[in-house]
Amino acid sequence: MADPMPIDPATLPYRPCVGVVLINADGRIWTGQRLDSPSPAWQMPQGGIDSDESPREAALRELWEETGVTADKVEILDSTPDWLTYDLPPDLLGKVWKGKFRGQKQKWFLCRFLGSDADISIDRPHPEFAAWKWIGASEMCAAIVPFKRQVYDQVVDRFRPHLAV
Repeated sequence: MADPMPIDPATLPYRPCVGVVLINADGRIWTGQRLDSPSPAWQMPQGGIDSDESPREAALRELWEETGVTADKVEILDSTPDWLTYDLPPDLLGKVWKGKFRGQKQKWFLCRFLGSDADISIDRPHPEFAAWKWIGASEMCAAIVPFKRQVYDQVVDRFRPHLAV
């Protein structure tokens, strides 16, 4: 049997997605260690946009779904003016999101956390993280998987005045 035809990423759309840069009073960023990665992979809350919601609504929903932080515990300070995109590496193309997307286009929101650490719970109905911590911006960019690093660098540059190094 012949190998299946390779997927041409240029024929696939980007998955609409949001991300949240949740910062504490010191400007440190919330990051979670992904459960589904064989090696330690840290990232900020992010996820797809449902067809019936705005990017802002999706950001607040994803934040709640992944961290337990409710909308009344955050203040949205800023967002990226444009969509930021990344492509999946070849070894993941066709394997995630049922093979329907080449990568993601993301709208990012900077949110100040108004609660306490006790308001954060990664023990969710559909958990995504094994652990979490507050870190500086440079550590956040170094901790992300390489194929998302360019987007994280752009997000950090945009929100830098609010972030701890």
